[in-house]
Amino acid sequence: MLKQFIFIFIIGFSQLSVGQTIVNDTLTRSATITYSVNGNKVSFNPKTPQLNQIAGAPKAFYTYYWEFGDGNYSFKKQPIHTYKNKGKYKTTLSVTNNYDDGKPPATRPKEVVINSESFDISENENHHLFTAHNGFRLQINRDPVPEEEIQLVLSYGNTKEYTTNGKVYLFYNEKKYKAKNFELVDVRLYHNEKEISNEVIVTNSKKISKDEFLRTTGVSSFIDEKLIVNDTLKQNLPLTLEEAKAYYQDFKIYEIENIEKNEERNMFFSFKTTPEMLKDTSAVISIRSIYVPELGNDAHKVLTKEMEIVTSHDPNKMAVYDTRLNYRLVRFKRLKYKVRFQNNGEGPAKLIKLNVDIPEMLDKSTLKVLDMYPKCPICPDEEVSYSCLDTIISKDQISFQFKNIYLPGTAQKGVQEKDSTKGFVKYSLKFGKDFHKQKSKSTTEIIFDKNDPIVTNTSTSRFSPGISIGIKSGYNSFPSLKKSKSYFVGATISPYKSYKKYLQAEFMIGTHEFADFKSISEPLGPIDVIDGVTIDSAIRFDDVNSEFTKLNIDIVPISFRYNLNGIIGLGVGPQISIDLSSKVNTTVNSKYFTYYKDIVGEPIDVLSGTSTTTKTSSFSDIKYGIFGDITIGASRIGPSLGFRYIYNFNEPNTQLHFYAIWKI
Repeated sequence: MLKQFIFIFIIGFSQLSVGQTIVNDTLTRSATITYSVNGNKVSFNPKTPQLNQIAGAPKAFYTYYWEFGDGNYSFKKQPIHTYKNKGKYKTTLSVTNNYDDGKPPATRPKEVVINSESFDISENENHHLFTAHNGFRLQINRDPVPEEEIQLVLSYGNTKEYTTNGKVYLFYNEKKYKAKNFELVDVRLYHNEKEISNEVIVTNSKKISKDEFLRTTGVSSFIDEKLIVNDTLKQNLPLTLEEAKAYYQDFKIYEIENIEKNEERNMFFSFKTTPEMLKDTSAVISIRSIYVPELGNDAHKVLTKEMEIVTSHDPNKMAVYDTRLNYRLVRFKRLKYKVRFQNNGEGPAKLIKLNVDIPEMLDKSTLKVLDMYPKCPICPDEEVSYSCLDTIISKDQISFQFKNIYLPGTAQKGVQEKDSTKGFVKYSLKFGKDFHKQKSKSTTEIIFDKNDPIVTNTSTSRFSPGISIGIKSGYNSFPSLKKSKSYFVGATISPYKSYKKYLQAEFMIGTHEFADFKSISEPLGPIDVIDGVTIDSAIRFDDVNSEFTKLNIDIVPISFRYNLNGIIGLGVGPQISIDLSSKVNTTVNSKYFTYYKDIVGEPIDVLSGTSTTTKTSSFSDIKYGIFGDITIGASRIGPSLGFRYIYNFNEPNTQLHFYAIWKI
């Protein structure tokens, strides 16, 4: 009995342990901040949980972002920072897991206490704001993932020979997306920057027309061309602000004061990516900042930070700038892509190949390389020994090949800056002459030297449905009706130039004239009195002739259509017909004949006669039916002829619908 109890206890305890292990695996992972203080110099060190390697991906690793609580930051794993003044500083750490299938570890802030002062902070990390970034820079700690937080560092500095006051504008949440991508949850300022809440960015007196905008800037769109990062001084500040306000939903404005010569400052923003964030993980979204170094001067700098939406943090990725395209206008624009990569090896890469699949609808001969890193010229036809980018075009691919370069690896000894191990190619293509309204898919195979290829995500562009209005007219035939004449005009609405299947609605108004004739006989006896005359033996014949004139509407609330090709289309759906007004002229010709023993004799002319009545009504009849039809001609857009068979559930049951239609 005791042995059985011990056995049951061991089994139960082991099951409990297993259950607890499973529960712990589902908990959010956490990283902790450790540090040591030497005077006013602090050495930081993160403790991170074990990575969950994504099968088939390069080796997983962490990247780090630190804020020291005094307006400074670092992307190093183990930074050393010197605080200038005594005090308590809240240090925060954000850890990002790359090639890892879990969520980023959560980290709690740590308070660092400094009890000594030192004006010598020359050993602090140099971010090269003036030498490499012209005094203005935007950085993020990770690419946006729905429902994750990202940190934005906005750095600005004074390149003047004197102290200045200025402004900083921050724009986010692009209007071209239905839902907002970001929610600003926290702002951390350390240099008395003041938020302005009542400034009108663009007044009516400063607004310009689109024509003037195009003439002034030379760009072809309010959207795409302005996504290119530009850190040079610009003029015409109202124009820049108007364009940004037209493109973004939300903005913040800050006044900055007393910026000394060569002084560098940082502003920190925490954005929570919303659950409604664009789920297309091949899309590019952006945040834009405008820096005005000196108040009263129109000179300003513009930076746009582009980010690819991801579901997991993978440095090797392909993105497309337009995930939704207007099919009517694509011939006038170029589709832009960006392929980025990171060398995760233990040594530098000298040859990097990006083998990009090109959708059939794009014209490979129109390739234009917009930007790249490592920066290098395009390779000439002959072999050269210097660094260059070669573009090799095949039937369904373009191979971008970085030759004779030096791209450090993340695992390489002495490499501290992870950004130095990253590269990218940005390029654009025009659409071909003949292509269908289908979504385009593209992936990239990345090869570092002679290593195995890494295949990126699939980058997808889709066409928005658009609207096509069709003008329709034709003739209705009702085989069971006499002298039927029915003509109609109407309109259709459907997606623009759908490739295969699509939905369509229709509205038609028409006239319908037809006749109905019938004869009625009725025997009369001695008890019948007509016009005061008692009829002994007679028979009455009535010829009833009715002429109908109707004004009706036909409605197809929704129909399913399918284009077999560019010439033939098929469709099925319900149809409702409503009589708006109806007029019936009825003429009755009555004749009386004597009869005897079923033999009709002479007519009684004195009693014969004709009577006419007219009756009008509104909404007198509603018909419900179903139809199937076929069109021949330009089935997707343009003119075509169609035939439709309609079966009505009430009489007349059979209706033939002949029409011509032109979709625009």
